[in-house]
Amino acid sequence: MLFRVLTVVLALSVSACSSWVFRLDIPQGNYLEQKDVDKLQIAMTKEQVKFILGSPVVLDAFDDDTWNYVYRFKSGRSSSLDAQKHFDVKFENNLVISASGDFELPESFYTPMVN
Repeated sequence: MLFRVLTVVLALSVSACSSWVFRLDIPQGNYLEQKDVDKLQIAMTKEQVKFILGSPVVLDAFDDDTWNYVYRFKSGRSSSLDAQKHFDVKFENNLVISASGDFELPESFYTPMVN
């Protein structure tokens, strides 16, 4: 009987300490900032986009002309801090034709690149 009581007390005390356990934040994907998206312009080449935003994490095997930038953040402290963003860039003939997602496109986006 004493063994069972000690086991229950030990289990309850260990479970009470679980909030003290350190949990890591887990960032995954392409972290983009608005200042980087502001540098994009229509008619940029794939290499220019890659220089500004980096290589996309998600590549569509059936559509080489769409790049998907996805970012997920899982907080170790609170699920209210979790975040998810995505941004898509579409190309035609190796040049940007459109972009959309969780970032606002600047007015300068619609001004073609001067080569």
